[in-house]
Amino acid sequence: MVAEHRAVVPVKYFLAVLAIAIGVAGVVHGEADDSPGLQLLGAVLVVGAVAFGVRTARRSR
Repeated sequence: MVAEHRAVVPVKYFLAVLAIAIGVAGVVHGEADDSPGLQLLGAVLVVGAVAFGVRTARRSR
């Protein structure tokens, strides 16, 4: 069971980094298009992904 848990953790980190990248892209594209809604969604996605990554890091110890 422990080996399965250790294999899942890198996938979670990858998903968090991917969500951060998508969120940053949303903020950048929202600013270029002058769309405050897209900027907000991108910022919320980044904050949520960072929180998810921190929670995953704290639980894996």
